[in-house]
Amino acid sequence: MIKFLKLFCYSALVALTMGCSQQKKIAYYQNIDSVASLGNQSFESKIQPDDLLMIVVSAPDPETAIPFNLNSESVATPNLQSMTMGQRQHMLYLVDKSGNIEFPVLGTINLTGKLKGEVVELLKGKLQQYIKKPIVNLRVMNYKIAVQGEVTRPGVYPISSERITLLEAIALAGDLTIYGKRNNVLVIREVDGKKNIARVDLTKADFINSPYYYLLQNDVVYVEPNGAKSNSSTFNQNIPVWISLSSVLLSLIVLFKK
Repeated sequence: MIKFLKLFCYSALVALTMGCSQQKKIAYYQNIDSVASLGNQSFESKIQPDDLLMIVVSAPDPETAIPFNLNSESVATPNLQSMTMGQRQHMLYLVDKSGNIEFPVLGTINLTGKLKGEVVELLKGKLQQYIKKPIVNLRVMNYKIAVQGEVTRPGVYPISSERITLLEAIALAGDLTIYGKRNNVLVIREVDGKKNIARVDLTKADFINSPYYYLLQNDVVYVEPNGAKSNSSTFNQNIPVWISLSSVLLSLIVLFKK
């Protein structure tokens, strides 16, 4: 009886220790109280090759802005009364591989490495030669990120706000599964034609100050599977073997009893 109680207490202690260890691997922001300053990071997207930009120029005198806007086109939209009715949609600027766009009247403009706000100021400066008090509105129309691996809904997600954090991207994908490595999330980012790879530990709040806290256009987030999934997969694959061995052992026990 005493031996049984000792064995029970030991098993309970092991289970409790494993439970605490597992919780540390799953919980986010575990050291958030010890982070001295989370800072006030400002974020603005950079223009990249292959971006599709909607740029609208306006002015107090609307007629003066017309030559500096691309022609809009009519796009058909389903309508209960008529399928031919549509709405006007602005044509988009495609940023080429060299970071250039062709702007009406102004010609070729290079946007390489420029923040969205910098592009707006650049265009305003050039337009002031032709327009009094020009107004420039710019929007990236194909801003997207990809989330892969051990998440509930992997996929490519378009971002309408042009601003998204790593945590928001993971939330869009339905959060990590129980098998995802929370302490080793991979972020793949292309900068000036080169692939940069970073590993982020979501269990530590320090990553909030990381340059990978805010995702950029076309970033790829990959969540690796942890050892538990590998072990689980191996065990599941070997279930038929375990069943066969159990059957053989049971047959031998019955045979020897006779």
